[in-house]
Amino acid sequence: MTTLFDPIKIGEISLNNRIVMAPLTRNRAIAGNCPGPMTVDYYRQRAAAGLIIAEASQISPMGQGYLDTPGIYSQEQVAAWRHVTDAVHQAGGKIVLQLWHVGRISHTSLLPEGAAPVSSSVQPSKAMTFTRNGFEPVSPARALTDEEIPALIEDYRKAARNALEAGFDGVEIHAANTYLIEQFLRDSVNDRTGPYGGTVQNRARLLLEVVQAVTKEVGAGRTGVRLSPMTTFGGSTELDSNPQALYGYVVEQLAPFGLAYLHVIEGETGSSRQTAEAFDYEALHSKYPGAWMVNNCYTRDDALAEIASGKADLVAFGRPFISTPDLVRRLKEDLPFNELQADKLYGGGAEGYIDYPVLPV
Repeated sequence: MTTLFDPIKIGEISLNNRIVMAPLTRNRAIAGNCPGPMTVDYYRQRAAAGLIIAEASQISPMGQGYLDTPGIYSQEQVAAWRHVTDAVHQAGGKIVLQLWHVGRISHTSLLPEGAAPVSSSVQPSKAMTFTRNGFEPVSPARALTDEEIPALIEDYRKAARNALEAGFDGVEIHAANTYLIEQFLRDSVNDRTGPYGGTVQNRARLLLEVVQAVTKEVGAGRTGVRLSPMTTFGGSTELDSNPQALYGYVVEQLAPFGLAYLHVIEGETGSSRQTAEAFDYEALHSKYPGAWMVNNCYTRDDALAEIASGKADLVAFGRPFISTPDLVRRLKEDLPFNELQADKLYGGGAEGYIDYPVLPV
């Protein structure tokens, strides 16, 4: 029987176990939106994970939505990330980078020359974002034109190339959590006409074109995709009118690419896998033959059962990895986790970032 602690090969990436560190925004980038020395320590401490998905990193200056998040569009950022990937590899781990464009979940103070955020439409968002002034409502967005889409796709391609140059083992395309790509997917946000609006096929077009560009650049075996069919991210976005049909179509279209994995958040991100509206994740999984990663509030027992039953190939853990650098050992030996310092999640220094204790050997 397969266990959570068995090795697995996903695409071109061989993992020591099936425990994944989920991408976690920590708002600790330094000048130039680069990861700093503390970030090197942070990921090195957690390198026992079968796979680390490094925090979401904007593909361009216009992709930023929160204060002090790292990017992957400049050579300075590439060089800074190289210190992180070297540290993880020296510790025996594997690490991929999540490629991020927040779309309308941003603020003019974070964007070049105070520009307005961009999205699939001008529909307002109820979201808050993290700025120099703390949490503030996001700024009104403008709709991207069809003519701007090729340049956006090119930003994803360049970011993927930069990630591999920075030493990452692969990339994850962030098509979840109500950010830009999901703003195109869902009819609750996307009210545009033309090739990127209206039908399910048209609303999925941007994601599929991004996947095509990224896989052509770095290889499908080094590319993952993240989806979140039932996440509203604190009410910032309504669900699609027919999420089962939308995400079923998306997964069917992703299947032939031969991706390294598909990463699916079940339920409301960071809250519960149980939502008011039912969604059949097993039916979604049945449409995808490749490595299937599940995520959201999984306990040790949940994760063990999910892998043993074959319902998933990998299980991602988020906040437990923040508080417990030696999470893999504690999962294996059924030991308690450290208590999370929730007030230290976003921004700050070493406290609540790289000072969590590990068990003595």
